[in-house]
Amino acid sequence: MKTIYVDDSTGKQIAGDLKKRKSASYDEREATVKAIVENVKEHRDSALFSYTEKFDGATLSASNIQVTDEEIKEAYSEVSPELLSVIRKALVRIRSFHEKQVQQSWFTTEEGIFLGQRVIPMERAGVYVPGGKAVYPSSVLMNIVPAKVAGVSDIIMCTPCNKEGKVAASTLVAAAEAGADRIFKVGGAQAIAAMAFGTESVPKVDKIVGPGNVFVALAKKAVFGSVSIDSVAGPSEIMVLCDETANPRYVAADLLSQAEHDEMASAILVTTSEEVAEKVQKEIDAFVPALERKAIIEKSLEDFGYILIAKDKQAAFDCVNEIASEHLEIVTKDPFSDMTYIRNAGAIFLGQYSSEPLGDYFAGPNHVLPTGGTARFFSALSVDDFVKKSSLISYSREALEEIHTDIESFATCEQLTAHRNSIAVRFE
Repeated sequence: MKTIYVDDSTGKQIAGDLKKRKSASYDEREATVKAIVENVKEHRDSALFSYTEKFDGATLSASNIQVTDEEIKEAYSEVSPELLSVIRKALVRIRSFHEKQVQQSWFTTEEGIFLGQRVIPMERAGVYVPGGKAVYPSSVLMNIVPAKVAGVSDIIMCTPCNKEGKVAASTLVAAAEAGADRIFKVGGAQAIAAMAFGTESVPKVDKIVGPGNVFVALAKKAVFGSVSIDSVAGPSEIMVLCDETANPRYVAADLLSQAEHDEMASAILVTTSEEVAEKVQKEIDAFVPALERKAIIEKSLEDFGYILIAKDKQAAFDCVNEIASEHLEIVTKDPFSDMTYIRNAGAIFLGQYSSEPLGDYFAGPNHVLPTGGTARFFSALSVDDFVKKSSLISYSREALEEIHTDIESFATCEQLTAHRNSIAVRFE
């Protein structure tokens, strides 16, 4: 990890470097993804099945692309009772948190005037869940639950299968528990295109959410506009803000929890204590050789790992807000007070026992978070992502008569005579 003494330009410099991670990996693959998306859009199932055989080695058809009830039942038999219990406990916490986000329709009335806002769930949402080398039942829960709580009537999920056409048992069980309506055995950019435009087998959705590799992210970017998406996610990030009271061993372990995701993941320590900075580095050096994903962690820390030493708390806060990390842990003497100085972060973890993986799996808040500095203007995935809001307006003739000349004046100012006439004609 690179040690840097913070000055006024440090935050901007690092934020810029982190943003480059996405563009560097995306540019060279964009044309490939665009071709896949266009092919699926035009040739539908035939292209979808062809790409699945090419990339995943599985032979799919209209008769076996959708996961059956029998396959879900088999998945339950393969998942241990202990894991099923954990999934169900996590599901309760995640659902309970998201239920607090639900907004109701509302209206107000005056004499002759009715105004309001109608909150309407989307009809169909598409959830993408990665497969391949790793399985992510936690991502299944985090993406399906807010859609379910919002009232989406049809939730479909796409996830890759293996060469035998099987989907990971834990993924299927998590999807069934969370309430997926249909599951399709297809992954990659081709799955995103199928959900965006529809094929003979996979229905078109209104919104696509869920994590994925660079091909999935670029496909979501390519189809945005035809459907809504959650975001074009970048590599994972963690930042730990700490002072002299922090336990260096805990801090080191937490930084490594995100560095293991991939070589472009970012782990950043911001501290006002040189002593803590040195101890955290020593703990990291001791941890890494014993961890399974050692090579990935070492590359991540070499390229995007930083220890930032700030002269005081204000300099540390400024740096944190400039970088706007996906995950922020505040491990200080008074984390709840320090939290009030933070404007930009995807999720904030307070205190030495609120480790980032707590949020990944079990606490309840969503772990689908803004990356690459977009926490400055984006939020965590929520129930709001699966609803639309329609404004309601009704005026009586008497209410409109009181203001019609004001509206006509506005229209005249903007030289929109048909607008003006639309009001004026009612009072001829």
